[in-house]
Amino acid sequence: MNKYRTKTCGELNIKNVGEKVKLAGWIGKIRDLGGMRFIDLRDEFGITQIVMQNTEQEKISKSLTTEACICVDGEVVERTSKNNNIPTGEIEVVASNIQILGKCKNILPFEINSKEQNNIREDLRLEYRFLDLRNEHIHKNILLRSNIMKALRNKMDELGFYEIQTPILANSSPEGARDFLVPSRLHPGEFYALPQAPQQFKQLLMVAGFNKYYQIAPCFRDEDPRADRAPGEFYQLDFEMSFATQEDVFEVLENVVPEVFSKFTNWKVDKGPFIRIPYKEAMEKYGTDKPDLRNPLIIQDVTNIFSNTEFNAFKGKTVKMIAVEMKEELSRKFFDNMSEFAVNELGAKGLAWVKLDNESNLNGGISKFITQEQKEKIIEISKINKNSAIFFIADELELAQKIAGGVRIELATRLDLLEKEVYRFCLIVDFPMYELSDEGKIDFNHNPFSMPQGGKEALDNMNPLDILAYQYDLVCNGYEMASGAVRNHDSDLMVKAFEIAGYTKEDVEERFGALFNAFQYGTPPHAGAAPGLDRMVMLIANEDNLREVIAFPKNKKARDLLMRAPSVVTKEQLQDVHIKLDIKE
Repeated sequence: MNKYRTKTCGELNIKNVGEKVKLAGWIGKIRDLGGMRFIDLRDEFGITQIVMQNTEQEKISKSLTTEACICVDGEVVERTSKNNNIPTGEIEVVASNIQILGKCKNILPFEINSKEQNNIREDLRLEYRFLDLRNEHIHKNILLRSNIMKALRNKMDELGFYEIQTPILANSSPEGARDFLVPSRLHPGEFYALPQAPQQFKQLLMVAGFNKYYQIAPCFRDEDPRADRAPGEFYQLDFEMSFATQEDVFEVLENVVPEVFSKFTNWKVDKGPFIRIPYKEAMEKYGTDKPDLRNPLIIQDVTNIFSNTEFNAFKGKTVKMIAVEMKEELSRKFFDNMSEFAVNELGAKGLAWVKLDNESNLNGGISKFITQEQKEKIIEISKINKNSAIFFIADELELAQKIAGGVRIELATRLDLLEKEVYRFCLIVDFPMYELSDEGKIDFNHNPFSMPQGGKEALDNMNPLDILAYQYDLVCNGYEMASGAVRNHDSDLMVKAFEIAGYTKEDVEERFGALFNAFQYGTPPHAGAAPGLDRMVMLIANEDNLREVIAFPKNKKARDLLMRAPSVVTKEQLQDVHIKLDIKE
């Protein structure tokens, strides 16, 4: 028999009346009703009401505080005043003995089971994360995460994948973010890098003859935090397959993801095959490569309509339009607020607009600059002919797309247009292989190890910025859920692809020597993807911030307030790894 409990605080019911039990947990509430004191005893499984009646127990009870950890012996009795809100609400336990297992300070930094948890200061929640995790809502999120991981593993096993761990101490690799570097004590002046992804290792596993690999892999990127991306580290369901094409990867994603989502939510979940949207089309229609398909608004290009306009704001610019049917008349303040948002939050030079009334007349905003011919073409393109608001964004192509994408999202939010309680998936395909960096240099757009569409011929003869890659993203409700690619498995092709991005053959051999060397020894075609675990749990839990689904998250400045990391280390520790600090005051 367990020393501390024979039952949990969530399993007792009317059938247990008369039984002697031992419970253990934390004190949620203490209520004093004169001759009797009541305790709400809480553990991971539920709440049981404890009654203290005799004088001896009353003495002990005076030393009890909320959130103290205690053990209770007692008898189960039927409650006279039942609580139908909890499973144990028909019974209570009359205490015969109470033992304090862990004392608790009288004053807590915040209320543990507050329903307004998000209103508690973030620094307090993270500094006392062990208390924050006692909150029922947060606690359930972490257990949900555990169950999702179990379901993912079960599904991958069912599909014939084998879980194989890859190293944490690895080499530096251009994955699109800064590496976390780890100095070597044994090799002065040399560094390991924490893997941004297990990319090279999983490709090497394919070369080694493993057919299907997966792992729930920790990844490390030194990049700025965002609400949908944990600072420093994150986890992904990393998988790779030999003798596989893009279609094979899509089949796995369409098999695994909807099934796992459906297992843990009552919302409607898109089933495969998912809608496929080429990258270029996504940028044109949604202004982002992470489109939220719950949003019915579509961005339309009206540059040609205004090619001869005298309206200076549109002259020589790419012009994007978003038309939305008005369920009710929108005030001038609404349009002013949207314009303010576009300028202050999206960096727009302005947000032009007009209204289309019930008689198909244009009024307000820039209506006086729009000719009858232009109006007719706008109506023809938008397929909206009355009671509508029409917004225009004019700028250089990429900026116009980006700003229009932000306006589309904000309009859907302010007008409550998003489809409710549904997960909408799509696959973004045909990403550009290369892009121009801020310095005007050709750089990899997505994953440097991807197979270019058209192979060596495309690399030799096409403008690099026109080359597409077998790269793809899985998107859910406006979030990138997974990223993947068909891999470049030919060493000559690999060298050429990297040369276009400014690397020499010597650079490739030095930085990616393992892959380059392995590709000389019979490499099978292979492909894979990596759904993000943190983001998946966040979506299923219907949370807005990853912090709510990670046991010990860092704050917005990438600091761990609980463990106080990063921290200063001793001179001796630095000497061990041959490091001298050069920090400006």
